[in-house]
Amino acid sequence: MSSLIIENLHVSVENQLILHDLNLELPQGEVHAIMGPNGTGKSTLAFTLMGHPHFKVESGSIKFNNIDLLKLSPEERSRLGIFLAFQYPVAIPGVTVANFLRTAINAHRKAVNPDDKGIPIPEFRKQMLEKMRLLEIESEMAGRYLNEGFSGGEKKRLEILQMAMLEPKIAILDETDSGLDIDALRIVAKGINTLKNSDLGILVITHYQRILNYLTPDVVHVMVDGRILLSGGPELALRLEEEGYEWIHSITSA
Repeated sequence: MSSLIIENLHVSVENQLILHDLNLELPQGEVHAIMGPNGTGKSTLAFTLMGHPHFKVESGSIKFNNIDLLKLSPEERSRLGIFLAFQYPVAIPGVTVANFLRTAINAHRKAVNPDDKGIPIPEFRKQMLEKMRLLEIESEMAGRYLNEGFSGGEKKRLEILQMAMLEPKIAILDETDSGLDIDALRIVAKGINTLKNSDLGILVITHYQRILNYLTPDVVHVMVDGRILLSGGPELALRLEEEGYEWIHSITSA
């Protein structure tokens, strides 16, 4: 198995340094959670991992399977097996969920084999409906325009469906729990748990502990002011929920 390895990462936005000397290793087959207050750089890390041009890497490295991700475009990172579930998925009127998913799959296939003719429609439809059943998603969603008129829960479940169809090696879930009521959160977490396997490393980025009631991480990392200050087991998330983040500063400055 390979690991996503981040070493000494410094990232700026509009000449302001957001991430400072950040280090993290996420092996395939494990679930890691990053928790931290709002504005601490969690989403900056997510977008940097996918290569968003707004975020400038000043120094450090990001590697997966000994490949330097910083030399790859967002599309190349996706084809390598890096996946980002957005905190705020955008709507694309006129493009159905099914067409979007099939286009994404075909792009991956063509990157591997330029002569690939694309996934046959019957095969794609069978695969999509199987994944939708697995994730308890109504089949009629496949014919709807992407995220148009979707509830918050439907948008997040669609992100998990994309993850299921693309079968990434590393999945970054950027505040997937935001805006969800408890029932929607439980359904989304169940879908993530269904997809867990030894080939998939999952990085859950969250502000609150509540999603971790349903999705148990192997490791919890605490990010404050653009740095990971502390790492531990699931019990760390419970303490953060009870006591907040102030005590982290006293420990790390001692």
